[in-house]
Amino acid sequence: MSDKPTGTVVTADQAEASRRGLMLVLSSPSGAGKSTIARQLLAEEKETITLSISVTTRPRRSSEIDGVHYHFITPDRFRQMRDRDELLEWAEVHGNYYGTPRDPVESALESGRDVLFDIDIQGTFQLYEKMREDVASIFILPPSIAEMKSRLNRRAEDTDDVILRRLQTAVGEMRHWSKYDYIIVNDDLERAFKGARAILHAERLRRERSPAIGTFIEGMMQDLQQELGEDKD
Repeated sequence: MSDKPTGTVVTADQAEASRRGLMLVLSSPSGAGKSTIARQLLAEEKETITLSISVTTRPRRSSEIDGVHYHFITPDRFRQMRDRDELLEWAEVHGNYYGTPRDPVESALESGRDVLFDIDIQGTFQLYEKMREDVASIFILPPSIAEMKSRLNRRAEDTDDVILRRLQTAVGEMRHWSKYDYIIVNDDLERAFKGARAILHAERLRRERSPAIGTFIEGMMQDLQQELGEDKD
């Protein structure tokens, strides 16, 4: 084999390192197991994925840590961020504002880290409007309405009236299932988690997430052409 310098400019490791992170969105009706799957993903993929931490104007609870559970800010500061387009998505819930700061997400994606979003349908659609090419969305469903209601009752966190409202809200949420990239029916938690993790791994390999892969392939093609030319001689 010849010792001539090849045309390869980018190595496979360099091409992989150039990968832009992705935004993995999990949404579901209450009782579908979304938060449990999110926690498992964060535990198993902690080296490569981080949870998006929202800002909120809601008062901090005694068990909450600023910067871990939420970034707690004033209503004036929130409105300022909203008006300056510093939020990727936001909503008002029971008189309090919640939103996703743009800068931390952009920084993570540029460094090749993925960002996990545990958000509702409206938040997902706002992310679509701002950064659709970076989003991979998963809609998680329970195996049946009876099982969803049973899970809500087993949690023992809500009154019967609240559970009824959650079930009513679920009707509207399920109507939007077709706007998500992937659907997972959570009839078995371990299988549902493996499905979500497989989606994450597959999305990382999408051609458009690695800007240097084209240069890497072109370099290999140049090497191959040189080898073929030498063989003919």
